[in-house]
Amino acid sequence: MDTSDLFTSCKRGDVFRVRYLVEQRDVELNVRDKWDSTPLYYACLCGHDELVRYLLANGAKCEVNTFDGERCLYGALSDTIRRLLKEYKQITSKGMQRDYYDDFLQRLLEQGYQSDIGFIVHDETFCAHRCILSARSAYFAEMFDTKWKGKKLVALKHPLINPAAFGSILQYLYTGRLDIDVEYVEDCKRLAKQCRLQDLIDALEDKCKKVYEFVSSKPGTCVTVLTIEPLDNGRLQEDLAILADCALPAELRSFFCGRSDYFKALLEDHFCESSELQAQPSIPVVTLHNISEEIFIRVLYYIYSDDTELSPENAYDVLCVADMYLLPGLKRLCGRSLAQMLDEDTVIHIWKVAKLFQLTRLEDQCTEYMAKIIEKLVDSEEFAGAVKEDAEAVEERQETDSIPLIDDIRFHITSNVQTYSAIEEANQKLDSLEHLLAKIGLDC
Repeated sequence: MDTSDLFTSCKRGDVFRVRYLVEQRDVELNVRDKWDSTPLYYACLCGHDELVRYLLANGAKCEVNTFDGERCLYGALSDTIRRLLKEYKQITSKGMQRDYYDDFLQRLLEQGYQSDIGFIVHDETFCAHRCILSARSAYFAEMFDTKWKGKKLVALKHPLINPAAFGSILQYLYTGRLDIDVEYVEDCKRLAKQCRLQDLIDALEDKCKKVYEFVSSKPGTCVTVLTIEPLDNGRLQEDLAILADCALPAELRSFFCGRSDYFKALLEDHFCESSELQAQPSIPVVTLHNISEEIFIRVLYYIYSDDTELSPENAYDVLCVADMYLLPGLKRLCGRSLAQMLDEDTVIHIWKVAKLFQLTRLEDQCTEYMAKIIEKLVDSEEFAGAVKEDAEAVEERQETDSIPLIDDIRFHITSNVQTYSAIEEANQKLDSLEHLLAKIGLDC
């Protein structure tokens, strides 16, 4: 059903539905229908440029001089889509993932969601989060431990502190980028120096030099906004990962509620799961059961920095927790980690895990691996049991109805078979599958 839904959504140009299917249902993007068409082809054919961009960023295949690439290019409804297809390698799924996380941080700043500190700068109020400011600036960390300790509202009355410059500094601390009018650059540099942001000072000086040279060489030209793009997203991610080590309980709210609907429900007390500390009534206390400290730390790092360290030993346990806490991005990270563990002994177990947690991409990787070693698997009782279970799972299955696991393996066996020797090898694999089905009394 998910695959059919994906094709329909691509024809309609429903980006939100496609995003849901890809990010939460983990549907494979390069699946084909009975006309050998992909979701990307339909998005191109129907002229949905925003959707085409999203599909390319998340792994849709469209290489030059290939059947899929040429077909999408030929069928593209607009020049915009053709340009996207020709330039698609400039967009990466990793970059798109960072965009989602940066957008979360930007919204956190703009909306002030679950903010725990406010600044008043010459009658203008800014809402912020101690944890982010402390992780990104040694100055703010020091002030929160000393002069501003325990305060929920800080008034900055110094005449040299400009509200526009202060807002830009906050933007930089949250997102790693900065937008500011050229006339406020000196104010911004002064604040950056106070906050010990040497990388920002260097970027401002370099950018301003070029802007001023442009203005002086072009009399009458009006240059208003100076933009500093992120200097190093990796650095920003590392700084925010520090939160996993230093954040206080009250500071968890903004990230936990913003990243997980599960924690949002708990911490906003929809299910009355939280209790209040007597000494600090503003801090909710949530008791989490059946999770070790090691696994929770892995989840914590993901919530704060959009990444975490996974190993063969903890990937499955983290996956279980990610599913329970409604963290689809973390589930995908676990799926990628499990995919690296595929071998003859583990492939069936990992396939069952992928089915259980609806990791469609991992499930497809498992069946592709099974297709490569099917002549060994047909002698395995574990594999025969998996085939039987999959057949029984088909509701009201008739004797000759197909079995999803067998269909997927057959697809991978026969796909991209071009040479005579490859055809012979594929036929041998298909014969071995037929012998197994006959042996266990299944016909499909």
